[in-house]
Amino acid sequence: MDVQDAANAAARLRRYAIVCVLAQSALFTFAAGLVKAAAPSVPTIEIMLFRSGVALVCMWPLIRRAGGLVALRTRRPWGHTVRIVAGTGSMFGTFYGYATMPLATVTALGFAMPVFLSLLSVPLLGERLNVYRWVSVGAGLLGVVIVLQPWQAGGDVPMGPAAIVVLSVIAWAVAMVSIRKMGQGGERNVTIVVWFGLAATILSAALCVPVWVTPAPAVLAGLIGVGVISALAQYLMTEGYRKGEATMLAPFEYGAIIYTVLMGWLIWDEVPGRWESVGIAVLVVSGLATWWRETAIRSRQALPPAAPAAPSRPVFSGPTRSLRAPAQRPD
Repeated sequence: MDVQDAANAAARLRRYAIVCVLAQSALFTFAAGLVKAAAPSVPTIEIMLFRSGVALVCMWPLIRRAGGLVALRTRRPWGHTVRIVAGTGSMFGTFYGYATMPLATVTALGFAMPVFLSLLSVPLLGERLNVYRWVSVGAGLLGVVIVLQPWQAGGDVPMGPAAIVVLSVIAWAVAMVSIRKMGQGGERNVTIVVWFGLAATILSAALCVPVWVTPAPAVLAGLIGVGVISALAQYLMTEGYRKGEATMLAPFEYGAIIYTVLMGWLIWDEVPGRWESVGIAVLVVSGLATWWRETAIRSRQALPPAAPAAPSRPVFSGPTRSLRAPAQRPD
């Protein structure tokens, strides 16, 4: 293969990865819309049961390739316990947010996850944040505050549901810390995913018993769709990040904001208010600015030094959603 052929192949691979990331964002948005549509008819915990159970069934080929029940073998039960408790709490809060708040608002608050992840990584992982990461964290927190508008009683965003969503984002960050620690300890990805899917299904099934509502056929189809679509979106996200660099793909994840704004407006007549729009913009700009800086630093580090290299400093110590490896989303 000559240089031109190699360049063409690399370009095709990049386009494929970008399409995967755009598609997974659209599918996760569609799944969120199905959750919102089903919410008036069935309890949130019941939606979680279908999301987890159906997705677990869809994972069966992955489980079989990993050796069946062998995939459940683990030496880190405490890590899985933390990940399961935090992950199920995050999923519940996210689904509750979809049911009670505009889709775009819940999605935007989800982009604040790396802010809390960066903060938690300091005491829990012993990582250090440089000044640029602290600026990014501060900007992200400012965006969250602007979205919530705590100074304005009865503002665009209901404070009760918003607080639950913010707590779910923090729980998501705790789950990501647990996943990272288990990964550093050698735990397989399939083991982490299967344990969470199995435990979330069992836990939500048990909690569903006292509040069970038999769904109508159309609602049942939507609930099954939530699980199938979320599993497919998870696969596409993993596929995209396997084929393309995270630094290249990161900006395309923000397509979720466009999708959710359009869906909320066209179906539920949800239009973000002035301050809410400003807060969403701050969160998006903060994330994109972080992506731009990290990409620029990595590009400079990739260049051959013109003189003897000085001691290098780390690009950054705190993890970020925009540059992360694919991880299971709470929805």
